[in-house]
Amino acid sequence: MSATTFDAAYWSARYAAGRDQWDAGTVTEPLRAYFAQLGPADARRILIPGAGRAYEAEYLHRAGFSEVYVADIAPEALGALQQRVPDFPAEHLLLQDFFALRGPYDLIVEQTFFCALDPKLRPRYAKQCAHLLRPGGKLVGLLFEGQVGPGNEPPFGGTRKEYRRYFEPYFDFVHFDAAYNSIKPRADRELFICLQKKADVVA
Repeated sequence: MSATTFDAAYWSARYAAGRDQWDAGTVTEPLRAYFAQLGPADARRILIPGAGRAYEAEYLHRAGFSEVYVADIAPEALGALQQRVPDFPAEHLLLQDFFALRGPYDLIVEQTFFCALDPKLRPRYAKQCAHLLRPGGKLVGLLFEGQVGPGNEPPFGGTRKEYRRYFEPYFDFVHFDAAYNSIKPRADRELFICLQKKADVVA
């Protein structure tokens, strides 16, 4: 690990330099398939942290979900969503540190945020997700498996054993396996997770 601080200035600089190779340009197929299973749009509160350009939020918003919130520390990321989707509620754009957010939410969508954090923060991430969710709420998304970046800066990968260690105190594992429908550049490198907050957890 380098001594780099992965703060707002770091991410703004990466956007400015075009170092945004995590950006798929659209909602990826594993999450599109999951969203299709949610049924008719409703008012469940959905949070997408570290949302980047937030194609998942755009997809859900256009599908009629009215309580979709995105959080990011880089104003460029939120600005990109606002420019693409002018009718996305401005008050649902949260320019905030994930660890300062307050809930409750029914669903948290994980898409290339976990891998962008300093790995030392992963235990805090799992606890904060549990803190933000209602009892029975779900954390759903994708985690990279194996080494994916240069090692000293994002994206950071990991192992199933490691990930289980972070989440098991707070969540029941509904699904935790290799994604079968990853986009081509990420094929065989993603785990699809669906974790449900334990009823007795007070995070």
